[in-house]
Amino acid sequence: MALEDLKSALPGYAKDLKLNLGSVIGNSQLPEQRLWGTVLACAIASRSGSVLRALEPEAREHLSPEAYEAAKSAAAVMAMNNVFYRTRHLLSDPEYGNLRAGLRMNVIGNPGVEKADFELWSLAVSALNGCGQCLDSHEQVLRKAGVDRETVQEAFKIAAVVQAVGTTLDAEAQLQNEHV
Repeated sequence: MALEDLKSALPGYAKDLKLNLGSVIGNSQLPEQRLWGTVLACAIASRSGSVLRALEPEAREHLSPEAYEAAKSAAAVMAMNNVFYRTRHLLSDPEYGNLRAGLRMNVIGNPGVEKADFELWSLAVSALNGCGQCLDSHEQVLRKAGVDRETVQEAFKIAAVVQAVGTTLDAEAQLQNEHV
């Protein structure tokens, strides 16, 4: 299922999502690698099989093998980091922040693509996973690298739309299964 198939699979009540999906992917000002890396990382992080099956082939087509692997790596490492750092931040005992994390995150230091691209993908996944500490960290790295706020916002717009599409399609599939 390609992007157009994904849009047409959305129910009538989700017309805004259909329009937004076309807009954030089809009319994005992001360079191709940043756009499709963000799309792939968010499709993985959305945990929606239908979204991932629809968007992965197009992402693979638009990304170099290195960028494709790096986007998947961003989704993987942020799946871990977002839970860890969000939990540590939410605990009322600030001493957890002084403890060594002890988690491997080597890909962040050597992602195989431009650091800013990987940081943008990590920020988008962090938005989808709701980790404020990771969002702040990645946004600061991006801003120090000269990435403007519009680009940062574009990444979390993609995250928001991809997540909403996945949620809607998965809910519709569940509702249809209940009526069978």
